[in-house]
Amino acid sequence: MFKLGVLEEVASEIKTCKKCELWKTRRSTVPGEGGSDAKIMFIGEAPGYWEDIQGKPFVGAAGKLLDRLLTEACLSRDRIFIGNVLKCRPPGNRDPLPSELIACTPYLDKQIQAIKPKIIVTLGNYSTAYLFSKAELKFNGISSLRGKFYKIKLLNLEVTVFPTLHPAAGLYSTRYRQVIIEDFKRLKEWLTVEGLI
Repeated sequence: MFKLGVLEEVASEIKTCKKCELWKTRRSTVPGEGGSDAKIMFIGEAPGYWEDIQGKPFVGAAGKLLDRLLTEACLSRDRIFIGNVLKCRPPGNRDPLPSELIACTPYLDKQIQAIKPKIIVTLGNYSTAYLFSKAELKFNGISSLRGKFYKIKLLNLEVTVFPTLHPAAGLYSTRYRQVIIEDFKRLKEWLTVEGLI
């Protein structure tokens, strides 16, 4: 029950947050969703248009692809926590600014500390770069890191990080879509061995 309270508290803080300029253009905050006892976290970059409208993560076209990938990996949204590095949509879906990342990532840190996941699946460059920087590991782009498992020390937790491409990349390139599908097959195998599915 304590962990659930922490996540609700973080969501409440995010709802009224004015630490960066994104509060002026957002329609909704998107703190993320899922159980406080989730063993698996998925972290993307930032909310898009539909996420901003609905206040929920990954509900647009990329979210539909992610849902299919989750199903293939024997996962469902009610068994995971899913969120983003930024909790508000950057105008025009532009890349996050460094100042926005600095302002917003403490919320993600609190969520990770509350949930204590066994594995964090990073979706794309920004979430991977952030977690690698927190663990003082070199980040040289998602392409060279994706599809592998990294045991890291993060926020005083031992956690496995599994980087893959953002589902949005799979919408625009059949090659990238195939890469993501292969990564999710590896993820499913790992989760099976670890007894998480």
